[in-house]
Amino acid sequence: MYDFAVVGVGPAGARFARRAAAGGYDVVAFEQGTVGTPLACSGHVSTDIWAYVPDDAKQKLLQNRVYGARFHVGGPGSSSYPFYKREEISNVIDRVELDRALADCARDAGADVREHHTVVDVDERHDAVELTVSNADGTETVEAKMVAGCDGPTSRVRRQVGLPEPGELLHGVLAFDPDPDDGDFVDVHLTAPRFFAWRIPRGDAGVEYGLAAPPGESVNDLFDRLTDAYDVETEHFCSGAIPIGPPERVHSRRVFLLGDAAAQTKPFTGGGILYGMTAADCAADAVDPDDPATLQDYESAWRSELSREIAFGHWLRRAYSLPEPVQRLGLRALSGEIGVHMDRPTSFFSREHLGKLLGR
Repeated sequence: MYDFAVVGVGPAGARFARRAAAGGYDVVAFEQGTVGTPLACSGHVSTDIWAYVPDDAKQKLLQNRVYGARFHVGGPGSSSYPFYKREEISNVIDRVELDRALADCARDAGADVREHHTVVDVDERHDAVELTVSNADGTETVEAKMVAGCDGPTSRVRRQVGLPEPGELLHGVLAFDPDPDDGDFVDVHLTAPRFFAWRIPRGDAGVEYGLAAPPGESVNDLFDRLTDAYDVETEHFCSGAIPIGPPERVHSRRVFLLGDAAAQTKPFTGGGILYGMTAADCAADAVDPDDPATLQDYESAWRSELSREIAFGHWLRRAYSLPEPVQRLGLRALSGEIGVHMDRPTSFFSREHLGKLLGR
């Protein structure tokens, strides 16, 4: 009987496994394939990421430093509205290696991380949770006092214990141009319906192109239009779901969700690496595997940390669908040097950012 079983070893699952194991709990973590693959997420993150990995990992992970973003209402040839800082705002990292580094941290803390193990059934009982796990040798049954469902936007754990679904699932795609580009700015195009497209320079690793849109939109056609407009050929095409809008509850009696499974993501970008790991820390601090009542403490803690940012992020996303003249007017009025943190949209009202606006 393990204290915790973690299903999915992405950033949120690996972070929780590390913290729980470091706290003295018996932790087993299952990843259905190889940690970090297949890639289905951008590697553009805030500089806060370095607080979650060993100091010596930065040299291996870092691909480029970003100082701002150029927003476009149209395609690559359209007018741009720059938002920037004098110091780096964000970093571009090797997304696959990030997952591997975080999984190694969990192993080093004492968690039993098992790759190529797929959880195919979840039986939640009054006193424990029984998992049926498939691997190369067949199937096995694993029992744990509690289960952390960290298995992504279409979480099997979430469905099998009857927890509610995220508010919506967007369809995201991305691919890479191998030509090196160490540019200081990312490009954001408000052209994809109800979301946006992007171009991210990744240094020697090339350039990432991507977009997301609601179901029903032909994202492949939209992506082809984007890359045709940039006149590039891309490779390593990736596709995946992006959950937006956490459900009203992300725990049952002995199961709790983390990361994309709980839709702990930024509504205005779809990114969830830092939000998921923040929630994982909340769970590690709050949950006692012998006391199911502490799952409510986790629920309260992560919402206290993230709900205001997520709520304001929804308001920001609405601006993507405003009429083009209104978008241009707003971007023109707000562009320039900023004091906003890319993971905290409420920092728009910070003293630093308001000082930048009033000082123009």
